[in-house]
Amino acid sequence: MKLSNKNVKEPIRKKWIWIVMIIILLGNVPWYFSVGSYKPLILGIPYWGFIIIIFSLILSAYLSWLCIHQWNIVEDEEESDKGGEE
Repeated sequence: MKLSNKNVKEPIRKKWIWIVMIIILLGNVPWYFSVGSYKPLILGIPYWGFIIIIFSLILSAYLSWLCIHQWNIVEDEEESDKGGEE
């Protein structure tokens, strides 16, 4: 059975995905804070740690969104075709 490739999406080829990923990853690294800075504390965590936690959550949400909405691979179609043949 021939599968149509019109719905197959390869997000690795989209530049905007990589640009957003780089921005999030740059925000996740504490290189832009001064050495030895730990005040103010937010919920007992240094502010730079709190910012890193926020960026990590943003990265997780972004990757989840990419997998759900931007990826449409052939295996899904193949699996549905196999279910009908058995």
